[in-house]
Amino acid sequence: MPELYPYPRFSLEEREKRWAKVRGMMSEARLDVIVCPNNTGHSTDFQANSRYLSHVGGGGDADIAVVFPLEGDVTAIATSAAPRWPTVQDWTTDVREARRNYGRVAVERLKELGVEKGRIGIAGLGDEAGTRTPEGTIGYGFWKQIRESFPDAALVDATLLMAKARYVKSAEEIEALQKSMDIIEKGIEAKIAAARPGAVDWEVWAAAQYAMMKNGSEIPVHCNWVSGNNPVRTLTRPSHRVLERGDMIINELEANWMGYRSQAVQPVFVEVVDPVHAELIKVQREVFELTREQLRPGISVKELSEFAAGAGVKAVPASGPAAGAKTKLTMHGRGAGDDGPIITNHARDPEHLAVQLEENMVFIFKPAAETPNGSHICTWGDTVVVTPDGGRRMGTRPHDLAVAGG
Repeated sequence: MPELYPYPRFSLEEREKRWAKVRGMMSEARLDVIVCPNNTGHSTDFQANSRYLSHVGGGGDADIAVVFPLEGDVTAIATSAAPRWPTVQDWTTDVREARRNYGRVAVERLKELGVEKGRIGIAGLGDEAGTRTPEGTIGYGFWKQIRESFPDAALVDATLLMAKARYVKSAEEIEALQKSMDIIEKGIEAKIAAARPGAVDWEVWAAAQYAMMKNGSEIPVHCNWVSGNNPVRTLTRPSHRVLERGDMIINELEANWMGYRSQAVQPVFVEVVDPVHAELIKVQREVFELTREQLRPGISVKELSEFAAGAGVKAVPASGPAAGAKTKLTMHGRGAGDDGPIITNHARDPEHLAVQLEENMVFIFKPAAETPNGSHICTWGDTVVVTPDGGRRMGTRPHDLAVAGG
C-alpha cells in the first residue's frame, strides 16, 4: 500500500456500510453491476456517484468512472491513475488507467465480470431523470462502447437507485457536511467584512472564496452571486461594479469537504437595510422556523410544501411593506453532489413530492418571501438535518439580514 497524502478520508467502516447498502439495492433490482460514468459537470456534482462508491476523486478536472459489481473488486477508472489515486484514498485498490478513453476500460472490466447476458446498471443513463439532469450524464462515446460490446445485455438506468442510496446520510457524512457548513460561515464572515462602499464586487466575492479555501474547502464549488440596488436574481459570478451604500449582495455559498457540500444563503446589505427587506425577513423567518419544526421522519415533501404555504398565509401581515407577501418553499438534498429530493418553484416532480423524509436526510432549506409584484425577494437559508424533533440547523449565525460596514 503506498503512503497516503494527508487528505481527510472516510473510514473503511463507512465504505463497508455504503457498499453493503448499494449491493442490497442492486440485488432487489436484479443488477449484476453498476457503471458510473465520468462527468465533472456542474462543479463535479454529476460525478458524485463515482466518488461516493470509490472514494476516488477531488479536483475540477479529475474525471473518474467506476465499475461497481454485485460481488468482487470495485474498479475506478482515471487518467494518470497510478501516480494519483492510490495515494489519496484506501477504499479502492483496483484503479485503472483510462488515457482519456473511460468507456474502453469500463468494457474491459465488464468483460472480466462476465456480464455479456446480464443486467448492467448505468447511473445517468437518461431513461430516468436525475435531480437536475433530465438528459442523463453519460457521454455518447462511453455509452456506445458498452452498447456495442454487450448487445445481449440489458442496460438499465440506475440513476434513481443511486439517488435513493444517497438520500439518508451516515454519521460520517453528516460530520463532513457539518465541516462544510463551518467553512461556509467563515466565507460569510469574510464577505461581511469586505463589503464596503467603494469595494469592488469581484473582490468581495474573492474574499469569501479565499476564506473558504483557506479553511479547507476543495474547488470547484457552486457559487451564484449578484450585488446591486435590490437585485432579485443571482448571476453565475460576481461583476466588477463598485459597491454603493444601500446595495444588497445575494448569493448561494457552498464549501466542499471530501466532496460533501453544504449550502447557505445570507443576504448582506452595505451599511443600511432596505426597509421592505427588513419586513420581509420577519415573514421569511417565521415560515422557516415553523416549517423547520416539521422536518421529521414520515412527512412527505408534498405535505411539507403544503404546510409551508399555510405558514406563509399566517405569517404575512395585513399592512406595511410586507402586506400581501407571497412565500414559497425551496429545498433540496445536500451531500456528495446533486442530491435529492428537490422542491423549488419550478421543480415539483411528482416522484420527488412523494418522497417521505427519513432521519438523517440533509437539505438546504431556504423558503422565500416576496412582495406581491415580485419587486423584492427575501431568501435566507441554512443546511438542516432531519431529526425526530424537527430540522436541526447546521449553521450558527443569526437568522437575519447581515449589515456590512454600518
